[in-house]
Amino acid sequence: MQTVLVSHGALGSAEQKQPIVEALRAFGDGRIRVEALEFPGHGRTPLADGAFRLPHFVDVMASAVSALVGPPPILFGYSMGGYVGLSLEGRSPNTFSGIVTLGTKFEWTVEGAERDAARLDPVVLQVKVPKFAALLAARHEHAGGWETVVVRTAALLRENGSAPMLTVEALERIGIPVFVGVGTKDDTVSVAESQAAADMMLRARCETLDDVPHPIERVPMQRIVDMLRPMLA
Repeated sequence: MQTVLVSHGALGSAEQKQPIVEALRAFGDGRIRVEALEFPGHGRTPLADGAFRLPHFVDVMASAVSALVGPPPILFGYSMGGYVGLSLEGRSPNTFSGIVTLGTKFEWTVEGAERDAARLDPVVLQVKVPKFAALLAARHEHAGGWETVVVRTAALLRENGSAPMLTVEALERIGIPVFVGVGTKDDTVSVAESQAAADMMLRARCETLDDVPHPIERVPMQRIVDMLRPMLA
């Protein structure tokens, strides 16, 4: 049976992706297995060992894939989840049978990472966007607390801005089908960087999703199912 592995983005969790899991299960109607991966230090998964760093998340994803039964899974990776998945596929080709990314950032610079990381100040978030802070508090209660997750995420962004993990060489090694999705209203990821990354991969294509912003909660569920549909045919 074909498995679809769903991986979340920065500040996300497996529980946050449950609506996607349920939608894909309904679409598969018993023909596919759908599993959600939660990175350590997020949601209900404490950071038991290793560091809150992208290379460690790649290792965690590799272990999760090796534990699956059946053919290589298809990955749906949102934002950071797609970045981690492509990094794993570039390191170990044919880990997946296909990858679908949405809102994954490919162009990393020191200045851009610093700008994004500067927004991740727990005190500022609590004052300016208290509802979002409360949502993070509930989401990450069992992962060391939301403030810790936010601070760790800021450090992760700065580290990847200084030395991006996903290199041109890694992208060029990816030979499986890849669908790079990017919303036209995504203010985090540009269409240009998404297309450039797709062009580096052998069997990748980039598609823009009209009126779709970056937050996964605001992406229509059917659009996500439709992105994965060709790989599940």
